[in-house]
Amino acid sequence: MKSLRGLGVALVTPFDVNGKIDFVALLKLLKHTADNGVDYWVVMGSTGEAITLTEEEQEEVLQFVLKNNPTQLPIIFGLGGSNTSGLVNRLQKLDLSGVTAILSSSPAYNKPTQQGIIAHFNQIANNSPIPVILYNVPGRTCSNMDASTTLSLANHPNIIAIKEASGNLNQVEDIIKGAPDGFMLTSGDDMLTSAITSLGGIGTISVLANALPNQFSNMVKIALSGDVNTSAHIERSLQEISNLMYVEGNPTGLKELLAQQGICTNNVRLPLLPATHELKMAIQLAIVKL
Repeated sequence: MKSLRGLGVALVTPFDVNGKIDFVALLKLLKHTADNGVDYWVVMGSTGEAITLTEEEQEEVLQFVLKNNPTQLPIIFGLGGSNTSGLVNRLQKLDLSGVTAILSSSPAYNKPTQQGIIAHFNQIANNSPIPVILYNVPGRTCSNMDASTTLSLANHPNIIAIKEASGNLNQVEDIIKGAPDGFMLTSGDDMLTSAITSLGGIGTISVLANALPNQFSNMVKIALSGDVNTSAHIERSLQEISNLMYVEGNPTGLKELLAQQGICTNNVRLPLLPATHELKMAIQLAIVKL
């Protein structure tokens, strides 16, 4: 599926001062990213604070993005969780018309075995009306998907790719080398994009590209052209500001950066808090350096 090659952006969900979804700001964010080289959108990922939105709010955001997509970018919808039967039930009811694929993170908190992860995703893939992209993010789930687990799932006809955020380049290489034809791996870590692309990855699903889509798009295009040295140089120039995105949790730092750009407020939903004064100043200085 060529539409997943390149730069995906894990969209934030803007909120107003009352904590309601700010659709005016969301429209501004969609235009900002679509006009500056983003290849596809990911709606309701962890950066979108999906875990703090009701199912109705999640679907409202999805429908808004679908209706405000003049360049017809592919749209990925985040749909993960730790209750397999609950996810299956939602998949059977959800209107996914116009959605390219779902992005589903490995179960968190209940910490299943590798065989449990395989059984979970087989159930998801068997019941999804559209293709499934696996999401391995042990920093959030406390459970790594081994390369062998991913490769087992890669043989399912409805599982097409994985977003790999383990930070383990040996694991990434094992997946890419062992994957069946057509199965794709994209980076889930902004600052490993060049390295993962050099191993055969197809791009990245980025956090920072919400705010800096042009810089990230150029970097990914250069990496995919084979000039990894140049892409790595651009990547290093973004390292400081990328680090700041996670000091007080994601998307706290990112929303502060977007607020300083005039795209949306820095409001997040509890238990996250808006950026502290110290983080605001650090982000401001990092922008000046860029």
